[in-house]
Amino acid sequence: MRQSTRVVLVAIGAGALGIVASLMTSGPGPFLRTELGQRLLGEAISASAPEPPAGVPVASRGETIPAIELPDLGGRPTTLSSLQAGRPMLVNVWASWCGPCIEEMPELQRFATAQGPTGVQVVGIALDDEANVRDFLEKIPVSYPILIDAAGPADAGVRLGNPRGVLPYSILVSADGRLLKQRIGPFVHGEIDAWAQP
Repeated sequence: MRQSTRVVLVAIGAGALGIVASLMTSGPGPFLRTELGQRLLGEAISASAPEPPAGVPVASRGETIPAIELPDLGGRPTTLSSLQAGRPMLVNVWASWCGPCIEEMPELQRFATAQGPTGVQVVGIALDDEANVRDFLEKIPVSYPILIDAAGPADAGVRLGNPRGVLPYSILVSADGRLLKQRIGPFVHGEIDAWAQP
């Protein structure tokens, strides 16, 4: 065996041991916060998910997201593309009954405020009843757009690449409408800033 092959194998082994040690000492949290961890988690969840109904488009990394039109809190039909307005977009799928969703809302608001009118556009999609969403937003207000959808086998989360419906779920969409990143689970303070770099 050549020396360079041996070095590569040792490096791979050391990396694997590092991942195992991290998982054993601090649980899956740190690993699942990495891009590799998120990709592996997403693939595992997708592999065990039921097939969406026939004709329901599901987004994949690198591809253009499907056209989605949902009512806003005023009941007006709104498309994701109209909210994007040529900017990168972070779409967060949540519900008022989801504990981790509630915990990350202030972080999403902080990030949205920091982006201003030219940065990444944040959009929330609540898989919930409009009355519940309104009650929730009175307690934890956000200034970014919120759309409403009913949870189900063809809801916006499924169409945006989350066939299991795990919440919270976020995606990063490029300015030209392609799905760049997926995030299963909540963001912790300060984490969105690095993650949302296109």
